[in-house]
Amino acid sequence: MWKLLTRLASPGGSNGTLTVLFFHRVFADVDPMMPGEPTAASFDKILGWVQTQFNVLPLADAVRRLIDGSLPPAAAAITFDDGYRDNLVVAAPILLQRRLPATFFIASGFLDGGIMFNDVVIESMRRCSRDEVDISFLNLGQLPLRTWAERGLAVNTVLRALKHLPLDERAAAVEKLQQSLGVEVPSDLMLTTAELRSLVANGFDIGAHTDHHPILASLPNEAALAEITSGRARLEAIVDRRIGLFAYPNGRWGQDFDDRHRGMVKACGFDAGFSTEPSVCHRRSDRWSLPRFTPWDRTELSFRLRLLTWQRRRLDLAPVLAGTHLSREHCR
Repeated sequence: MWKLLTRLASPGGSNGTLTVLFFHRVFADVDPMMPGEPTAASFDKILGWVQTQFNVLPLADAVRRLIDGSLPPAAAAITFDDGYRDNLVVAAPILLQRRLPATFFIASGFLDGGIMFNDVVIESMRRCSRDEVDISFLNLGQLPLRTWAERGLAVNTVLRALKHLPLDERAAAVEKLQQSLGVEVPSDLMLTTAELRSLVANGFDIGAHTDHHPILASLPNEAALAEITSGRARLEAIVDRRIGLFAYPNGRWGQDFDDRHRGMVKACGFDAGFSTEPSVCHRRSDRWSLPRFTPWDRTELSFRLRLLTWQRRRLDLAPVLAGTHLSREHCR
């Protein structure tokens, strides 16, 4: 029934829609610091719902068919952002068992032992033995850490204060936080280059996600372009294939990236770019700012209804490249 209803809402061809789902992490069991992230069991359940409601395509094929108007009815694709090791260890076996394709957008600078700033905050708060922490240097005062819920709230509070700072200020603040808590953070959260090649060897696709996952809108133009191009180049050297897809870090239009960065991605010859604006793609969607969303519903009925009703939620991001004059020469 659900596939039939979704086919009626997304009939394919030139009138079809493409639903692109994205995830970050999949844990073996519930993580008390990140209880909203799926576990292996809940991820498998979500994939079961998707599989019985949609025709799941490799993302590159889906983009090509979106552009030429040949999408099948109820088309969907599955993506992951950042390059966490649990994508390979936990998520990939479930995808393989269900014979579902997926694309992994990798922030290449964190391969082989790197750690993203948000994970330094999360893991520092997780490992701290104190009942509270002083974050006065970010004008946040004392934050309680007595329970897992309080630690999670403290993480969210600190991340909101840090996320859009210039990179050097953010790095300094994160280092100060870790030092003040006196904890060590793990070095195995992200994929290694060998593990990235293993994903590709198992039939999964790879996309670019910059080098160091900055908020592009916070960078000067030259630095933003360098992040886009260097991240792609590093991945292409590792997997020995062209990288044609890009996902914007954080991904909110007008806040995290804008007209300039969309123009850079286009000028660099990417086939498509993906935001995190929650909607579905259609043939008139701008191909360098295509929407995606996270399936956060926890019950089957609400999950299926949301994905069904969103087939008519069509977001048009068709920015004009005002003041952006780039050629592919800039991207080499």
